Amino acid sequence: MSPEMMYAILYMEINLVAVVLVGIIGIKTNGLSKMVAQRNFAMSIGAEIIFFLSDTVYVMSAHGFLPCNTAVIMITKTAYFFSTTLMCYFWFIYFEHIQESKLVDSLKSVHLAAIPVVIMAVLLVVNVFTGILFFVDEEGVYRRGTFFIVQYILPYAYVFFTCFRAFLGIFSRERFAKRRQLIMLSLFPIAPAGAGLLQFIYPQLPLACATLSIATLLLYLDWTDQVISVDPLTRLNNRKQLAYRYDIWTHGHEDGQELYLLMIDANRFKAINDTYGHLEGDAALVRIADALRLGCREHGRKSSISRYGGDEFVVLAWAQREDDDREIKKLAESIHAHLTRLNREANSPYDLKVCIGTAKVSGTAALKDVIAEADAQLYDQKRR
Repeated sequence: MSPEMMYAILYMEINLVAVVLVGIIGIKTNGLSKMVAQRNFAMSIGAEIIFFLSDTVYVMSAHGFLPCNTAVIMITKTAYFFSTTLMCYFWFIYFEHIQESKLVDSLKSVHLAAIPVVIMAVLLVVNVFTGILFFVDEEGVYRRGTFFIVQYILPYAYVFFTCFRAFLGIFSRERFAKRRQLIMLSLFPIAPAGAGLLQFIYPQLPLACATLSIATLLLYLDWTDQVISVDPLTRLNNRKQLAYRYDIWTHGHEDGQELYLLMIDANRFKAINDTYGHLEGDAALVRIADALRLGCREHGRKSSISRYGGDEFVVLAWAQREDDDREIKKLAESIHAHLTRLNREANSPYDLKVCIGTAKVSGTAALKDVIAEADAQLYDQKRR
């Protein structure tokens, strides 16, 4: 078998593995959620599969495994570039939903955002008659046209715009709760863009499909992790994740450190809901979550924050054995201080405060027993 044929088979195998991988992701996504954001994720998967298959058919045709003529080349390349634009558009809408952008609140704005897709469709139709993007020469060889680069600029502009917004959001205090997810979104295009650039320079390299499928997998895994282990309101770990972290930490502690559990409960939370409504109650819970994040970040040592249920939160925090009580007391004071500041910045009409009960973890004590100890101290504070 000639090297060219071996290359074509390898290219096909890589792309088909990518098709199977994103196909499975698409099926699992449809099964897990019917949210608008996830519908756009699923549609991007569909466009991605067309992208992979058109690329595969073109390479197999060019190397003699399938019939190759002008019509086949023009159809596969047209499908390739249009699916690229569709894929990036759906990624854009999905990312904007994740970032809770106002752009996707309006159907009119979503339609306006599709203008580059329409432009690409028109250019591809015009290209059939003019060859401004790509063409097949008299010898039946695929060639790039004068405005070939437009086929990369239009679709990639979608992804880089929304990912750049995600990057800026990492440093925004208002989007503090989504920081981890924003980091993931801002990093998403780096590997596919690098692979696309290399394949633009060296078209024979089978990089784009493989890299894009891996990036899609990472994004999917991050989403499922959010669904399984993250509280949707506060973006903190949920109760299941708390139990998992506690089990890991109690069996893998470092020498010279003690593990503490802090139980946090909002004061008079029912009165906030009854007086100002449940939306304001949700805002209060988010404010407490942000205060916990800021306090734990100042703590500087390994910590984990979870929403235990309702208006109750749990923090697992390490402290140095020689001054553990002092460190944990300082952490609690920091949480109170940050909550006071956040209340002031939010012009809160009520004085949102919390009580904090602490318990030192002894050996491999059961989580429920440690929580009961911290709970007892918490309600002793409330009574006082």
